[in-house]
Amino acid sequence: MKGRLFRSGVSCLLAMVILLSACSSKGNEEASPASAEAAVTEAGQFPIVNEPVTIKVMTAANSAVEDFATNKFTKYLEEKTNIHIEWELVPGSSAAEKLNVVLAGGDLPDVIMGMNVSNDQQQIYGEQGVFLSLNDLIDKYGIETKKMFEERPLIKESITASDGKIYALPAPNECYHCSMRQKMWIYQPWLDKLGLKMPTTTEEFYEVLKAFKTQDPNGNGKADEIPFSGAPMAYGSTTTTAVENFLMNAFTYAPYTRIYLNEGKADVPYNKDGWRQGLEYLHKLYAEGLMDPQALTQDGTQLMQLGENPGVPILGAASAPNMSAITQLSGESGRWLEYVAVPPLKGPDGLQVTQVDPYQIAGGAFVITSAAKNPEAAFRLADMLYDRENTLRLNFGVLGKDWDWAAEGEKGINGEQAIYKTITKFGVQQNSNWSQVGPNFRPSELRLGEVADPENPLESILYKETKDKYDPYKIDTASVMPPLFFTSDQTAEMADLAKTLFDYVNEMTARFVTGDMELNDANWQNYLQTLDGMNLKRYLEIYQGVYDAKQK
Repeated sequence: MKGRLFRSGVSCLLAMVILLSACSSKGNEEASPASAEAAVTEAGQFPIVNEPVTIKVMTAANSAVEDFATNKFTKYLEEKTNIHIEWELVPGSSAAEKLNVVLAGGDLPDVIMGMNVSNDQQQIYGEQGVFLSLNDLIDKYGIETKKMFEERPLIKESITASDGKIYALPAPNECYHCSMRQKMWIYQPWLDKLGLKMPTTTEEFYEVLKAFKTQDPNGNGKADEIPFSGAPMAYGSTTTTAVENFLMNAFTYAPYTRIYLNEGKADVPYNKDGWRQGLEYLHKLYAEGLMDPQALTQDGTQLMQLGENPGVPILGAASAPNMSAITQLSGESGRWLEYVAVPPLKGPDGLQVTQVDPYQIAGGAFVITSAAKNPEAAFRLADMLYDRENTLRLNFGVLGKDWDWAAEGEKGINGEQAIYKTITKFGVQQNSNWSQVGPNFRPSELRLGEVADPENPLESILYKETKDKYDPYKIDTASVMPPLFFTSDQTAEMADLAKTLFDYVNEMTARFVTGDMELNDANWQNYLQTLDGMNLKRYLEIYQGVYDAKQK
């Protein structure tokens, strides 16, 4: 989770750490000077090389891209740069496994692109010399990269490893509504039918759920309404559908990452008195039949089935980053337009906050390996993709055919003068763009600068709901744990600690909520003692040490 919770792939990484001795022994050397074979031109000049060169790029296959080799954006780049790309495509389902095998001593490509190389992998394989340090290349050739760093200083901070080196270029994608993803969605037609106002407190939310349960808002004469449901988050997931994700923030600040800064100190929410209060509230909902019994065990597909129940609607509310987690976007039922966001609820002690994530960096998008014969050419190819036009070409395709610049007076999603407009539909298989694969720079003003499309109002809806309802309550970013880089030893130790704590908290949350474990003083103290026995203190110590080192 962006340098906080370790992703599920870390266990595969650990299995490879013991094989690092078989990897390159170049250590922390910077990229070598351009070879006489293919010297690059001056920074900012094109073509990048006067004599054609080939760069081997490994990336995961993308169902939205017909053929990377014949893709129009690939051809555009090759003509502009004189660099031919030789593609090595990896099935998406086995991309993480293939990456670990290659890093542990396989046949390295020149570049690894769009395969979400984690911070821990960057640190470990960068120190071993398998990944080249990009610092000198950025200094000498990074025209667009340095512009991006100046515009968004957090990006450079976020991608710099603990040794001061940058081993991978990012694909920053500042999704405004995604930055506040702990949302609740409620079925507006039921509020209207029952004459209910939008709830603003946990007590009002409770009363709304009772009305949903007892007053037959779907009008079929059956007690088939499910007032509130959800689906547990998988380890490392960012899909905030767990029942505690939204509601817990009314009792204690509880970001979905479960790690934050408390006056500069690493902390967790799940050992706080407020967490206990939140569990008591959730148990009340469960015990009174206001929460779906399956909400603690079902998956996202089952949650979606509730939202898209054939015939009459049966789902009143659910936590999710957007309504697409509970209804089918542009589906026949049309319910995706009828679920609206619930503002952060005020808890019994007056707490009312929105989680916010300013670090939407998408690091690890472009790595140059020790196998690269022309690292300068590879870097300059990546650097040019941060240019605004090239970013739009990478994401949408041919200028004037697939997208175009906005005309004067056309309004963007944010209601201001638009920057660009799309012509073809995004997400379907095509051969004009790379469909977000690779380094590109989409700051918030660019994303929100797309011409608003009344035929496809999703982004406009999410912007307005987030701006009006969540932005006023967002937490100070000083409370947000930034992305961190852990050494191989820290990674090995933290992998067990993080997963053990995550699983135990999930287990006990379910037991306390269902009443399988009574939430009395004795059981709560035993829960806290078990967390201590699982080395929660050590877990926080490691985070604190790495965070403090980063600040220095």
